[in-house]
Amino acid sequence: MGIAARQLRQRDGTTCGPTVAVVAGALLDPTYRSALTDTVTGRDWFAAEQARVHASVNRVWPRMLGTTPMGMAHAITVHARVRGRRYRWRSFRGRRDRMADVQSAVRAGWPVAMLIGAVVPRHWVLIVKATGDALHCYEPSSGEVRVVDVADVRNARLTPLGYRRPFAFVLPRPSPRAATT
Repeated sequence: MGIAARQLRQRDGTTCGPTVAVVAGALLDPTYRSALTDTVTGRDWFAAEQARVHASVNRVWPRMLGTTPMGMAHAITVHARVRGRRYRWRSFRGRRDRMADVQSAVRAGWPVAMLIGAVVPRHWVLIVKATGDALHCYEPSSGEVRVVDVADVRNARLTPLGYRRPFAFVLPRPSPRAATT
């Protein structure tokens, strides 16, 4: 599924998280993706699905404050279960964060959501590809895929994504088999 070619944009100023969750779900779950790729109803479905996901992940937390990392993990896990995985969230560890788990997950075909902001967390993006030290990030307010360097993530220089600093990642839990070897 070509994300950039589809120009999938968030429907309003508070649905970056739900939009990222919907796109991640479409990347993970072929049945879910089929509704999005329908050329007749895909755009209408995409807008309605953002609203549905926004309501489902923010039952207690005020929607105007965005999607929590826990809510994002839940929303993506709904579709990752098709492939036998669950998602979890973890905090960004600053300059010492090697991000090996993030890069490994993306290289294995698992999208990783990243919460970014300035002083406070404000915006979700989705890491969809890793090549060398570059991360390809779906940015939902523009619908574009933008490239940032891993060093720029570590050093809080994410200006191509709209905000400078990462706060959290939502990524698949290690497979049980990997944990035992």
